[in-house]
Amino acid sequence: MYRRRPSPTAVLSGVLAVLLWGARPLTAQDASLGEISFPNSGAAAAQEPFLRGVLLLHSFEFEDAAEAFREAQEADPGFVMAHWGEAMTYNHPLWRQQDRARARAVLERLGPDADARARAASTERERMYLAALEELYGEGTKTERDRRYMEAMRRLHEAYPEDLEARTFYALAILGTTDGTRDFGTYMRAAAVAQPAMDANPRHPGALHYLIHSFDDPVHAPLGLPAARAYAEVAPGAAHAQHMTSHIFLAMGMWDDMVAANERARDVQDARRRDLGRPPNVCGHYTSWLHYGYLMQGRPEAATGVMAACQERMRANPTPSEEGYYASMRARQILDLEDFGQIDRWNTRPAAPRAAWVYDFVSAYAAVRTGAG
Repeated sequence: MYRRRPSPTAVLSGVLAVLLWGARPLTAQDASLGEISFPNSGAAAAQEPFLRGVLLLHSFEFEDAAEAFREAQEADPGFVMAHWGEAMTYNHPLWRQQDRARARAVLERLGPDADARARAASTERERMYLAALEELYGEGTKTERDRRYMEAMRRLHEAYPEDLEARTFYALAILGTTDGTRDFGTYMRAAAVAQPAMDANPRHPGALHYLIHSFDDPVHAPLGLPAARAYAEVAPGAAHAQHMTSHIFLAMGMWDDMVAANERARDVQDARRRDLGRPPNVCGHYTSWLHYGYLMQGRPEAATGVMAACQERMRANPTPSEEGYYASMRARQILDLEDFGQIDRWNTRPAAPRAAWVYDFVSAYAAVRTGAG
């Protein structure tokens, strides 16, 4: 048997919001993605896809969110916030990814410059949302733009303190200023912004999600456990929401919960991929975490099954990302189990340079340990 090792509250009233902001209340929502109130000036026909897009955006389901925002634009071509939403999907702050060109193309459909786009907005609040994007996708380095965007979101939040969307996106903007490093002060600051949103609306996917990210380390993970428990129930239709809970479970060594979360994430993702005519993702982020969870549970046979499916994918023109996951899974399979003879079984060498380096290092280490090198 493998030895286990430790490893690295009421919904805000939409009516009150309308009184405050003079905009249309949103009520039709997808309960499988959570619940929010986001009044806006868009046409009635655009409300459902717009709200769905925001819910998906909060759970980092960026591709589906962009599609939903485009649906809202088709229903109301002049809907400023639908363009805002699509542009938001091209910024992945916690993954240090941004497609600035595609985001600016969306904004330019509203107007040729920032002044023209601001005139397209019907309310000062919506102008402030757009102004924040002008900073996010403006000039300067990404680090400079991230910080200017955070300050713009702070101003929006302070101007409209009852707007939970401004609050939660401000919390995310804070998290996005760390350039990929964990700074406890910054992360606790983000948590302090997000927590009141969860208190006001316990079914807000963004508040739950960003709290989990804020507490995503072994020291602070217990503070994130209530959000992790809630997020899985609030957004069963979002694969990333199911997976994200496991960040807390992993940090706390809760291996059964960690495995269950990633099995759900895999199943939700694969169901969506079937709807899109795509094959299952057997060599991705969720399966990689699932593989690790099986090892921590002392279930090498289950881990081997995940590994075998991933290696089969390696023989069919994999992406560099898939190759990276394969290499890291192979490393765990061999090194964590200390079964160095497995290098002959998991023998599909990736083409991607970084994945190939990991592959070769593990092979060389195994050779040394077995006396073959």
